[in-house]
Amino acid sequence: MKRKINIQFILLTVLAIAATVLILTGVFYEAFQKEVMGNLQTSARVLEGTSVFDDVDHISYDSNNRNLRITLISRDGTVVYDNEANVIDMDNHGNRPEVEAAFAKGEGKAIRQSATLNKNSFYYAVLLKNGCVLRVAKEAGSIWSLYRNIIPLVLVITITLMAVAMLLTHFLTKSIVAPVEQLARNMDQLGKQKTYRELQPFIDIIVKQHEDLKKNASMRQEFTANVSHELKTPLTSISGYSELIGNGMANEQDTQRFAGEIHRNANRLLTLINDTLRLSEMDVAQEAPEMADINLYQIAQNVIGTLQISAQRHEIQLMLHGQDSMVHANRMMMEELIYNLTDNAIRYNNKNGSVDVTVSPQDGHTVLEVRDTGIGIPKEHQERVFERFYRVDKSRSKRTGGTGLGLAIVKHIANQHQAEIQLESEAGKGTRIRVIFPSAEEKE
Repeated sequence: MKRKINIQFILLTVLAIAATVLILTGVFYEAFQKEVMGNLQTSARVLEGTSVFDDVDHISYDSNNRNLRITLISRDGTVVYDNEANVIDMDNHGNRPEVEAAFAKGEGKAIRQSATLNKNSFYYAVLLKNGCVLRVAKEAGSIWSLYRNIIPLVLVITITLMAVAMLLTHFLTKSIVAPVEQLARNMDQLGKQKTYRELQPFIDIIVKQHEDLKKNASMRQEFTANVSHELKTPLTSISGYSELIGNGMANEQDTQRFAGEIHRNANRLLTLINDTLRLSEMDVAQEAPEMADINLYQIAQNVIGTLQISAQRHEIQLMLHGQDSMVHANRMMMEELIYNLTDNAIRYNNKNGSVDVTVSPQDGHTVLEVRDTGIGIPKEHQERVFERFYRVDKSRSKRTGGTGLGLAIVKHIANQHQAEIQLESEAGKGTRIRVIFPSAEEKE
């Protein structure tokens, strides 16, 4: 990681130097061009003011000055005078851009690159009173020659800056990575580590994820322990009763009773395993359940019909109230939710008690309500009844075959459907659980 950061910093340094050199060279060369052209314009105006070139037939200018090339062009483009070349050998200059501009506008300028790309020729032309054009020219280094001259200096600066960058990068990388390495070595002290402000959001995320992982690990450990404990009890009973029968220590009446106990505990085991597998499926499911618009009242009718036999066996009056109410939900999960709530209400009820299930639309929501006249839930237990394997009355749960997972499944299903669960209960006076499903607008 450190090596990668160092290489990236060095590459950025080289790119920054190259970009700076290119930009500054362009800026400086532009200024240089303007300065050369300004000097040519000044020279041309000075020569114009001397009237030396007014009389074309009698030009008396010092032709030994080689710093400035001076050319006089007549109206037809013929070169009348040039201080550096024989005018007889020169071609017509009427088509030169700077000359054409001078005849048309009174002045003109141009820059032409030489064939070698090492020199640029700067031209400035001005129209004289006699109708001829006076052109002054000067050769200067091109941008390429400027680059060639500064390359040694650029190389020295680049090497120096790279050395400084490598040194700074080493210390900066070390200071950036050090807190991360320290955190990796001391995950349990994440919240107490001192670090720079920019890294704090990253630390907060790691702290939360670490706490979630610890919490999940603890929950899995507790879940495993609870499952082991719950399986151990019925298995012990089955093993004990079957051993008595197998050793011939039970008479015919006892054998019948023991067989009933084995059957009851086996059913409890099956229920426990099914509920545990169902919760595990929900925990690991990555895809959202398949949803559709369904009539919750019709689903409740089917579930209530299935549970009527259980209600009669427990001497409970089971009733359904309400009307057709639509929800956007998974059908199987809705059946499971209503079944678990109603089954709990039957199991934890009093003899000759009642369970009323109501499905109805209320204020734009669909509300499922299960009310019973059972043993109720004391205040101190109400916040935990939806936890896995949590039971208010453990002895009654074992007697009725409860697994302690029904309400945990209900909560899981409600969460997946963004539904709200409300619990109202009083010990000895019954319980009311309401599941409020969101409207279509709220889900969006």
